[in-house]
Amino acid sequence: MHLFDDDTGFIAIDPDTGTLHESASSKLWLGPPKTEASARTISLAPFNVRLLRIQLATHKHPHVFIGPDGGLLRRSNFARRAQRPAADGNLHVDNPRIRLHPVKPGLTFHGTRHSHKTWMIDDGIPEIAQALRLGHVMPDKVQETYSHVAATVEARLLQRLQERWDKAVINAPVDVDSNWRGAA
Repeated sequence: MHLFDDDTGFIAIDPDTGTLHESASSKLWLGPPKTEASARTISLAPFNVRLLRIQLATHKHPHVFIGPDGGLLRRSNFARRAQRPAADGNLHVDNPRIRLHPVKPGLTFHGTRHSHKTWMIDDGIPEIAQALRLGHVMPDKVQETYSHVAATVEARLLQRLQERWDKAVINAPVDVDSNWRGAA
């Protein structure tokens, strides 16, 4: 991951160690992504850069998100400790450390990819830019081979993401407790 002072940045998913794998016996290791197209570079909107900086300042581990013991974060732990409370809230829990209102009940991590794809379609982002960003292979090999993403398209994509974030923050309830990590 590369974060720059002008609130730009990108994440490079390494072709050899870009994905966290978990064995049936719960062993964790870093290995290759699922497909060759999954190894990619993802540009970040300014809000992503700022949030990642805040997160990285909470620990000295080389990974962005870590478990409570400082190790790699298992999918099941992430779902239970972060995704479910963020999506579903905890209004049904008696006396939680932090009260969380539901944001989008039932939302899954994979569902956020569907949302991102839908937003890119809505924003008129070309299919090649969508495929490259999501790590997908284009069914049309000619289009995949000869199409490239212009800098203006990438800038528009990031601008629209930033606008969506800004709108969501403006419309967020004012009584939201932002100390989510302590609730994990």
